[in-house]
Formats: sequence, structure tokens, C-alpha cells
Amino acid sequence: MCGRFSLTSPAEAVESYFDLDPIEPFPPRYNIAPSQPILIVMGYTDRRAGVSETARQVRLVRWGLVPSWAKNPADMPLMFNARSETAADKPAFRGAMRHGRILIPASGFYEWRRNGNERPQPYWISPARGGLIAFAGLYSPFMAPDGSEVETGAILTTRANETLGAIHHRMPVTIPQADFDRWLDVRNYEPRHIADLLRPADEDFWRGVPVSAEVNKVANMGPELQEAVEEVELREKSPAPQMELFGS
Repeated sequence: MCGRFSLTSPAEAVESYFDLDPIEPFPPRYNIAPSQPILIVMGYTDRRAGVSETARQVRLVRWGLVPSWAKNPADMPLMFNARSETAADKPAFRGAMRHGRILIPASGFYEWRRNGNERPQPYWISPARGGLIAFAGLYSPFMAPDGSEVETGAILTTRANETLGAIHHRMPVTIPQADFDRWLDVRNYEPRHIADLLRPADEDFWRGVPVSAEVNKVANMGPELQEAVEEVELREKSPAPQMELFGS
């Protein structure tokens, strides 16, 4: 599951990592929550000068996918995660898996470890090597009841590897740089051609540290959310978290 994540690298780093044309600067975001705008990278066909080439562009979309066929998003759950094992077959995600695969730039994500009746312990989980990573995502535009088009997205998840399994049984799918083109190329690669990418990260890819329960509140957005704390002290002193997690 991935119910909160972070993107703190500057625009220049995103441009370099994803091989993009210059993009507008943006502030660091330490606590991105479902229904908020997220930055995505998508492929498109550039036909300038009579040459057809595959290029990449960025967009801001709502985190919480709404299928193009939806009549009213208010009647649907907030689908900010999609299980990679079944996404190609589920009506809500089938079209996006075939036509709307995207990359979602991130610096890491938060997960909550539950232990019986104890308060859930939040963890900040980031790449051990540091820097940016790319979540595998799905994109879907839909026509809102007022006639406007709303662009939406979701993060694909898979089973957790052993490193993170003690925290949660699910984790976001990450796409290596070497596979960006294949993942984004929906014209030449069907879901069955990229199924091998929907796997857990290597055991040494992530590192997780316990952090303050302040991350439970969407209004808290500072870098202190990612500072490690003593887990026992957190359980004794912090108020009961106001969890705002959805999906799986």
C-alpha cells in the first residue's frame, strides 16, 4: 500500500532523472496525500519536422484514479492504489494498464506498521542510495458532471519484499531507469509484455526509519516529518493517529 509519499528533489533533478525538457520549478512536498495533485511523467508521440519519436512530458493530476467510463466519481471509492497482480483484468484499471501507464517521481513513501492494539507506527521509507525513484502508475482522464475533464492517477502496488514485510505486506512498484521506455510505450508493449516489471524491489533497495505520528495529519508538511524517532517514545507520548489511508 502507498497512502502517503514525498517528492523533495528540485525540478532540475526530475528533469535529469526522467530525461525531460525544462519544467516549472516546484516546492518540496513532504506529505503528499490522496486527492491532492501529483506530478506524473507520461509518454507521447512527437511528430515535429515530419519525424515520429517517442518523448516524455509532465502533468499534474489528481491522486485517485477515476475510470474514463465513470458517471460520477462521488459514487466510487478513492482508488489511489491499484494491485499490480490484477490491474490488467479489473474494469477500473484495465484501460489504464493498456493505454495509460505513467511514472510518478518520488523521494520515498510512508507506511504504517500495526502491532495488535498498539498505535500504528509510521515509517519513512526511502531508497537506500538516496535520490529519486519512479513509482509505476496509471493515468485516466474522465469527464466530470460539469463537463470539465479531470486527469487522475494511481500508484501500482505489489507484495512487499522481506525487508519491508515486517512493516506492511504491500509496497509500491518501482520502475528502473533502464525500463522507462518500455513501461511508457503503450503503443508497442501490452500489459503482458511488461508484467516482469511488476515485482518487489530488491532487498537492499529501501531503508525504513520510524518517524513521528505528525505525518498522520495532512496539514503537517515540513521536513521534520522524515526525521527518525525512537519508536517506544512515540508510542508512549504521541496522541492516537488520525489515519487517512485508503486502498491496498
